[in-house]
Amino acid sequence: MTFDEARALFPVLERFAYLNTGTLGPLSRPTLAAMEERLRFDQEQGRGGHGWFMSVLELRARVREQLAGLIGSSTAQVALTSSTTDGCNIVLSGLELGPGDEVVTTDSEHPGLLLPLHVAGVRVRVAEVAARPTADALQTILSCITPRTKLLALSHVLWTTGQVIPVDELRRESGLPVLVDGAQSVGAMPVDVGELDYYTVSCQKLLCGPEPLGALHVRDPERLGVGIPSGFSPKSLEPDGTFVPAEGAARFDSGWLATPSLAGLEAALAVAPEWRFERAAEMAEVCRDALREQFELVAEGGESTLVSFVPAREAAEEAARLYDAGVIVRDLPGTGWLRASCGWWTSGEDIDRLVAALGA
Repeated sequence: MTFDEARALFPVLERFAYLNTGTLGPLSRPTLAAMEERLRFDQEQGRGGHGWFMSVLELRARVREQLAGLIGSSTAQVALTSSTTDGCNIVLSGLELGPGDEVVTTDSEHPGLLLPLHVAGVRVRVAEVAARPTADALQTILSCITPRTKLLALSHVLWTTGQVIPVDELRRESGLPVLVDGAQSVGAMPVDVGELDYYTVSCQKLLCGPEPLGALHVRDPERLGVGIPSGFSPKSLEPDGTFVPAEGAARFDSGWLATPSLAGLEAALAVAPEWRFERAAEMAEVCRDALREQFELVAEGGESTLVSFVPAREAAEEAARLYDAGVIVRDLPGTGWLRASCGWWTSGEDIDRLVAALGA
């Protein structure tokens, strides 16, 4: 597949310079077609009966296998969820941490991780990494660990600055379990979960799947409790609610996920070209170079596909003005920053449109 052929897959690019994949990815024509086809199939089958239910289970199994392969996991270690927030809640509820326990995180985490940490009732220690060079992140985070620390919970890519946190090194150096928010990493760069204990995936962002869909890697499902059960959690169930968990990470599945969305995600995963990571990184660097000439970048260096910068005008108003000019970016609440998210479909013309609109 050539770049022009890949770009032609996305109808939205006919109208917009789409630079907000960090929020929601664009939907491709094959994804839209797969969703429509599955919706018709469901209605024709009446959404019931043995044959239809088997088709749903087979679809879930295929998507689980594809997502596991994408992150270097196995099907027995992957749960299907609705979001990264879902994954964070599943892990933190299953760990059963208490007031005497500590969790280390960073000062640039999304509410999807911070809120589950808060309700877990633990003491949260915050490592200040966002305003420092990324090279300092490892030691900064490690320095926050105390004998009471039970977990490290942080993003692989910070959603505000785009900095890449050394999660694998943190796992090796600390010896502690690590919960990774992978919302801004999976689909943008190669990911191998390796020895990481918990890794959440957002399927509607950089993977360009429909929402709401996500996944959760659990390295050892037997060691995590089922704190938020669903209909997929039990292998066997007693009248009083006592249950034996299902095999593997499927016990953590969030529950029923819309089949058209699953079919759309399957199609989205199938069309992503092999060169997607290299292209996305290249265009992010082009974006940084273009913006650096006129604006202050939040983080220097080609660390991820997120490019945050300080606009000349108020950020929220500027994002709205850019949208009217045919350019979609994200304003980051409370920061005064705008964020451009590049993908493998991003072109030099998209970057030119962004720069021109900012200067208008």
